[in-house]
Amino acid sequence: MMADNAYDVIVIGAGPGGYVAAIRAAQLGLKTIVVEREHMGGICLNWGCIPTKAMLRSSEVYHLMQRAKEFGLSAQGIDYDLDAVVARSRAIAKQLNGGVSHLLKKNKVTALMGAATITAPGQVLVKTAKGDETLSAEHIIIATGARARELPGLEGDGDLVWTYKTALTPPRMPKKLLVIGSGAIGIEFANFYNTLGVDTTVVEVMDRVMPVEDAEISAFAQKAFEKQGMKVRTKTMVKQLDRGQGSVTAHIEQNGKVTTEVFDTVISAVGIVGNVENLGLEALGVEVDRTHITTDAYCRTAVAGVYAIGDVAGAPWLAHKASHEGVMVAEMIAGGTPHPVKPESIAGCTYCTPQVASVGHTEAQAKEAGYDVRVGRFPFIGNGKAIALGEAEGMVKTVFDAKTGELLGAHMIGAEVTELIQGYVVGRQLETTEEDLMQTVFPHPTLSEMMHESVLDAWDRAIHI
Repeated sequence: MMADNAYDVIVIGAGPGGYVAAIRAAQLGLKTIVVEREHMGGICLNWGCIPTKAMLRSSEVYHLMQRAKEFGLSAQGIDYDLDAVVARSRAIAKQLNGGVSHLLKKNKVTALMGAATITAPGQVLVKTAKGDETLSAEHIIIATGARARELPGLEGDGDLVWTYKTALTPPRMPKKLLVIGSGAIGIEFANFYNTLGVDTTVVEVMDRVMPVEDAEISAFAQKAFEKQGMKVRTKTMVKQLDRGQGSVTAHIEQNGKVTTEVFDTVISAVGIVGNVENLGLEALGVEVDRTHITTDAYCRTAVAGVYAIGDVAGAPWLAHKASHEGVMVAEMIAGGTPHPVKPESIAGCTYCTPQVASVGHTEAQAKEAGYDVRVGRFPFIGNGKAIALGEAEGMVKTVFDAKTGELLGAHMIGAEVTELIQGYVVGRQLETTEEDLMQTVFPHPTLSEMMHESVLDAWDRAIHI
């Protein structure tokens, strides 16, 4: 019989990595406790993936309402209520937060609110509102996530300079907005505010927007954003922000030349740093490299019995990667032999308009890796369903190994591609070749037919272009 504070597994952090790891461990018969210092569901559910999608849905519907005439419809006096948009987003986050608590209870996982420190191998001290508690377990899973990176001088203040939390619960509607960083977070916020009529400028230090995407997709995205009225400046850096009364003067460097421009709001989205502080990692001997815990392919740290999953364990910083790692570690602890999670098999999705989604190698990465490639493309304008939806802008691009027909990567931009990408993800998991995909019958009329055509195009067999 175990002592009350003795467990098989202690999970630190209840985000999409931690709570999933805890549930899977409990399902496998392990006595499990999850410790969370702030919100069940973590950043993703409360301040990230989900509430941003709720807000983007509002701006997307607003944009569609303005296009009513195109669809033979009539809508006058179209407007929005920012407070109501935010309230809907927060209500959705709250509903899901409650859902996580319910799932933990249903799976007999003990949940404890408090801040955890690993004091020795197998020992965790938790500071709770009621005082300190000491827990013990043979296995400890660190799933503490990450937070917004704050560059010196560009820190958020909740008034003029916002990080994602303020951008999700804005104190006012910006008039002239500067977004620093064009990764998924920066572009989604830029898209939301720009669609609602805010004069929006995005600066990106790299040579293109959404720099992790395939170069062709980045170029397509930039054109689409500029068509929507967004100003995009690449190879550009914000050197300094002078905060005044109700305005910020940004010192912006491009091509070695610094200019100044005045904005009333700045959103900083320049990446993330892992939450590695106050966990006792150094004393324990857990290695940390640039705020991320060093692990092997199975999420094991240098210390036996200590694992790290999700954002705190490094890129890709995606909720679905964290969840999958959580399941893998739980199964390993229970004596199973799961496959390691391969970062190159994890899809990335950005929910701007047009949506962007990708998996695997970009064309450039495939060539750098030494592959002789075949590339297929298919435009949305060649697809009946896309035209019927009034969403004729976009493309699907596929990258294959010319020798073996292996699908090396897939890259998409356009309506609903964040849903479509999963077809290629499954294909890669099943080690598909171009022949398998060509032989697959795609339903008509669907957007997914473009995936088929893109594969056919890589072998000069496309029908509809």
